[in-house]
Amino acid sequence: MDALWHDGWYRFARHFPSPNFGERPSNTDIDLVVIHSISLPPGQYGGGHIQQLFTNQLDWDTHPYFESIRDQKVSAHFLIERTGALWQFVSCHDRAWHAGASSYCGHDKVLRTNCNDFSIGIELEGVPGETFTDAQYESLASLNAALSHAYKALDFVGHEDIAPGRKDDPGSGFDWPRLKREIG
Repeated sequence: MDALWHDGWYRFARHFPSPNFGERPSNTDIDLVVIHSISLPPGQYGGGHIQQLFTNQLDWDTHPYFESIRDQKVSAHFLIERTGALWQFVSCHDRAWHAGASSYCGHDKVLRTNCNDFSIGIELEGVPGETFTDAQYESLASLNAALSHAYKALDFVGHEDIAPGRKDDPGSGFDWPRLKREIG
């Protein structure tokens, strides 16, 4: 057992298991990290609504916006709040439901669809186009270092890169050069 991981669960994350996951296809190499952004309701932070959404506990009547996402069954492997707090919902060994209809062409130049099958999804609490906090980048860098130790050949992309025209997160406010510097 690795000191940082136990059955795909990261030691330094708060664990809040989601029922929204499935098995990865057999013999699948995990080689992609997808960075997302989310806030519930949009532009509002805190309150635990994201955690509730990912665990099917969101009270749809709490806010008018929630009616537009009623009964969605989604998850991500990780969430990083504005404070830098790190949550994990799905073991990295399993397939979280974060990417939706998606495709990616990696270093091998082979187009693959259904990115959930071979990726790890990280949600940053935020809104596409707005900036993220220093605490979020620090948590993200630490998590990505641990992921890079566990999975040797990872590419890092935004949701917008694997679902262009459908998704726009994490958006222009995400500092890709900073992430690259911090993860080497």
